[in-house]
Amino acid sequence: MLLSAENITKAYGTRVLLDGADLYLNTGEKLGVIGVNGAGKSTLLRILAGTEEPDGGTVARDPNVRLEYLPQNPVFEGRRTVLEQVFAGLSPEARELAEYEAKTILTRLGVSRFDQAVGELSGGQRKRVAMASALVHPCDVLILDEPTNHLDSEMVLWLEDYLRQYRGALVMVTHDRYFLERVVNRMVEVEGGSLHFYEGNYDKYLKLKAEREEMAQASERKRQSILRREYQWVMQGPTARGTKSRERLERYEALKNREGPAQKTELELSAISSRLGKKTIELAGVGKAFGGRTVLRDFDCMLLRDDRIGIVGRNGSGKSTLLNLIAGRLAPDSGAVMVGETVRVGYFCQENPPMDPGTRVIDYVKEIGNNIETPEGTLTATQLLDKFLFPGDVQYSPISRLSGGEKRRLFLMAVLAAAPNVLLLDEPTNDLDIQTLTILEDYLETFPGAVIAVSHDRFFLDKVVRRVFAVEEEGRVAAYPGGYSEYLEARRAAEREKSPRAPAGKRQERPAGLRKLKFSYKEQREYETIDDEIAALEEEIAAVRGGQEEKASDYLALQALQDRQAELERALEEKMERWVYLNDLAEQIERQG
Repeated sequence: MLLSAENITKAYGTRVLLDGADLYLNTGEKLGVIGVNGAGKSTLLRILAGTEEPDGGTVARDPNVRLEYLPQNPVFEGRRTVLEQVFAGLSPEARELAEYEAKTILTRLGVSRFDQAVGELSGGQRKRVAMASALVHPCDVLILDEPTNHLDSEMVLWLEDYLRQYRGALVMVTHDRYFLERVVNRMVEVEGGSLHFYEGNYDKYLKLKAEREEMAQASERKRQSILRREYQWVMQGPTARGTKSRERLERYEALKNREGPAQKTELELSAISSRLGKKTIELAGVGKAFGGRTVLRDFDCMLLRDDRIGIVGRNGSGKSTLLNLIAGRLAPDSGAVMVGETVRVGYFCQENPPMDPGTRVIDYVKEIGNNIETPEGTLTATQLLDKFLFPGDVQYSPISRLSGGEKRRLFLMAVLAAAPNVLLLDEPTNDLDIQTLTILEDYLETFPGAVIAVSHDRFFLDKVVRRVFAVEEEGRVAAYPGGYSEYLEARRAAEREKSPRAPAGKRQERPAGLRKLKFSYKEQREYETIDDEIAALEEEIAAVRGGQEEKASDYLALQALQDRQAELERALEEKMERWVYLNDLAEQIERQG
């Protein structure tokens, strides 16, 4: 066992996040952590990583286990360069060995200025640098909090492949359902202070959770049936009960006092919208540049009244710029954006608008209105908050006590409650839990207006959109019918048609900012001797196994030999991983010519 947490409790004020929770992590496990915003997922990860202490309970780690943690909002030493930050804590020898890998990962994550000060980076860039640092440091347990936030679709696909091949144990909070489907082999849901575990990926979790809830409901129905029968017996009067029935009375009291399964509140809201006329939003020949760089070129679009458009592209390609042009927050350099008189835009942008931390949640909603008109009737601010999973004690708490995800949910509620008929969503899946995302997707299915969403969440795009705009190089925008999967297949087909076979002998291009590959002196020596070292380890393991057969009746000697075998097998696994790296590097050096 690599890591264990037993009887963990954690509360903030009167709000209990973890109440006697247990968690055990074994070698090879890839654990996906889910739960509604504010349930305590990030708190659980901080406790496991050792950056936060629980109020009660114990966390135990094998002293030989190396652990790396990616927090949701990493904090850096601003004077360090990108590479210095990635290598923080590594020895000079380890830095030299990891330099190629570090630069490759950074380039994959869209960070190419390796000598830039981390204090100059945006929040998204800092998260990606922290990601590279966690991946480069050798470790046995990798703990990641929202790793896909601030990654574009191509980066997410790369990270998914990387983590699928990762050989250590993984604990990861993510709301990316394709990630959970393809990477993890065990799930845990944080709910009501408890941890509920499910073997398998996201699809298995959905099935097993439905079975668990059905069993709980069946048990509750049986309890209620027995309770009704026992109640009738109790009410028959004392003449029907002798002293021998004391046990039955005690059983009745126990049944009556036992709590049934908690009735979960589901976030639900019928679509709120104002009337949208025939004229919506039209973009004609729209262009936009910043500092001499064109991010949008000669773009035309007629928004249909019930459109469902997904916008994809690399980070910095201009996706948010396009939304800001549509919303009227930016003026185009060329062309025109024409907006119909009845258009009412709701803009769920990446960053929350300023929220006074001292304002109570209920008062924030009352600024929208004390009474909100919905298809279900008039809702008070309290009722609206109930529907968005803000219980009574939270409604009267200051906004400062909300988690990041809860603030996003509050902002989303404010946008929807204003009854827009055109919804612009910029990375709506960032920091929203799966339950909220599922309800948002259902909401959008019945929403009578148009929806345009910038997102890297492939599941969300596949479920919601009917056409995809891909923002490409030099400000070009290409349109594809269907969801994200159809777009990805169309793009791959176009690439295969353009270059069905790579020209023989063509050199592989190196990521920008990388020097020509070559072995360091130590790597060259290691490459020349590693086959012999692996053979020697295999021979020693075979000898130790033979020794175990001879010492089968000597417990102490046998235990020592088993410990030695485990030590040798760990060394062999590390050597094999190093062999793969060195041979891969040798092949890339050879392809350079």
